[in-house]
Amino acid sequence: MPNASHSLILACGNTLRSDDGIGPWLAQWAEEKFAGDPAIQVISRQQWTPDLVQEIAQAKSVLFIDCSIESPPGDVRLIPVEPSAPAQGLATHHQGAPELLALARDLYNSLPAKAALLTIGAGSTELGETFSDPVLDAIPRACSLLERTILDLLREQI
Repeated sequence: MPNASHSLILACGNTLRSDDGIGPWLAQWAEEKFAGDPAIQVISRQQWTPDLVQEIAQAKSVLFIDCSIESPPGDVRLIPVEPSAPAQGLATHHQGAPELLALARDLYNSLPAKAALLTIGAGSTELGETFSDPVLDAIPRACSLLERTILDLLREQI
């Protein structure tokens, strides 16, 4: 593995399922906000899958972004993530942040120095391309937290 030299922002969500699209929306916002900064790499997918593990293993830090159906609608959270093996074995349909970190460790013997998960509680995951009112109200808080987190990660790389 090459030396880790960048921060990876890894978002997931389905933009056709209402609030589930907040991850890709925030990834696009971050990509525009930090455009041209070679220390930031943004990847947005509909699902997190094992093919992302090499990118994770090569990153100095990783910030996962997703909606949460377990949090109250509009609730913005940033939590540290530690590697954890899947409870039922490897499933390739969808991997969570802890499982992807565990795969990076197991396959590449490498982990980012820091890993965190930014979530916004979903109010709706029904078919649609608009966000619920609680998620719309949470976007400014989420963008502010995302920006502060990215700036903190960049400062740590100096």
